[in-house]
Amino acid sequence: MAVSKLKVAGKSSVKAVAGSIVKSFEDGNEVEIYTIGASATNQAVKAIAMARGFMSTKGYDLYVAPGFSTAVIDGEEKTSIRFVLKLL
Repeated sequence: MAVSKLKVAGKSSVKAVAGSIVKSFEDGNEVEIYTIGASATNQAVKAIAMARGFMSTKGYDLYVAPGFSTAVIDGEEKTSIRFVLKLL
């Protein structure tokens, strides 16, 4: 199964991210979301909640496993939050 990796920023549209999550699941992919910073994490959590609502109308629920990850940005290592999403 393929994995769609989405990077969410603090200014990302919640509806757009939720739509990307749903589209990825409809294409048969699992989803991983990466965020750096509180505002990006906030947008991601709201998008996950919205996508869960969309998927519930199709008879599915989402499993979400949050964790930490690292990313190198401009040569500097940053800690990011990683959300692994799967359909139930």
